[in-house]
Formats: sequence, structure tokens, C-alpha cells
Amino acid sequence: MSGKKKTRRSLTPAERALWEKVVAHAAPMRQAAEPPTTADTPPARPIPPKPAHSITYFRIGQASPAPQQRRDLVPSLEESFALSGGNKTPAMDRKRFEKLKRGKLAIDARLDLHGMTQARAQAALSIFVRDSHASGKRLLLVITGKGRDGDNDDIMPTPRGILKHQVPRWLAQPPLAPLILQVNQAHRRHGGAGAYYVYLRRRRVG
Repeated sequence: MSGKKKTRRSLTPAERALWEKVVAHAAPMRQAAEPPTTADTPPARPIPPKPAHSITYFRIGQASPAPQQRRDLVPSLEESFALSGGNKTPAMDRKRFEKLKRGKLAIDARLDLHGMTQARAQAALSIFVRDSHASGKRLLLVITGKGRDGDNDDIMPTPRGILKHQVPRWLAQPPLAPLILQVNQAHRRHGGAGAYYVYLRRRRVG
């Protein structure tokens, strides 16, 4: 036997042209048909199609659905008092407290925080309360506004009216808390849910 290896013959130009023509007209093979079922093999059940997503169509002139009502994350002072069954004892005299809720007590000074940032509002509130207490004033009106509705699609929705919720917290903390006897939501004639009555303690003389 000869030890020479056989070499592959290259295609001639005519053979290459014929091969390219065959490839150009060749069609892909069809998928194999499903095997026939027998008595021992039950036919496969067809898979039902996935249901299409329901689409709500909107016509021009059609009324849009009512927007979801936005709720405050923190209850007002009046709501907190009601949730306690109305048995929460006010720090001030009961009769004067009832007059306060009805807006019957004279207001000695007022502060409007509309349009202020939190930092500026807190500083203004602190100065206002301390100066009013030093001058012997008793009933103050602090106006915060009710706030405006914003986007409620956030993961952590923000409360409506940030100053409305922050002012009672600032009043309950030092250095203002020792000067204050009572904080209550104002009567509607004085701003309602957008304002607070701040009733100060008497200034000690001497």
C-alpha cells in the first residue's frame, strides 16, 4: 500500500456555477409532521391561546372617570379629637375652649405662612410665638393654607399641605411647647382646616 494521502480535488468553474445555481433555488425543509396517534397514545390537547388584555375605548365627548379622592396622611387636630370619642380634656378652661372652637374669642395676633418654605415658615413661627408670649398676647391665629393636590402616583405619597401638617409638630416641640396651652383647628370664619388657633400660657411676671 502506498503511504501517500489523497488530496481533495477543487471544483471546476463549471461545477462551482452549477452548485451556486442549486443553492439559489433550494427551498428549506418543512417541519416534520406530528407522529400519528395510536390507541395507546392519546392525542395531545391543543393549548388555548392567552386571553388578550382588555382595552377600554374612549369616545370624544365621553365623561372621564371620577379621579380618586386624595386623603391626607395625618388627621387634623379636630379629627384626632373626634377619634378619641370627644373625651379628650382640653388644657385650657372648658368654657373658653368651646368659645374658641366656635370662633368667639378675640384674636390678638395673626401670622400668614402662605408661600413660605419649611425653613422660613418654622423660623417665622418661632419668632411670632415667642414675641407674642413676651408681650402678653393670649390667642394667636396661624394661617397655613389647606395645600394643593399633587400627583398621587408616587410610591410614597406626600401629604396635602406640608405646612398644615408641620405647624402642629413645631408647636409641640421646644422651645415653643412650654409657651403654649392649647392648639386647635380654627373656625371656618378664620380659615377652618387651613389655620390654627394657638392659645398661649400667661406670661410670668417677676
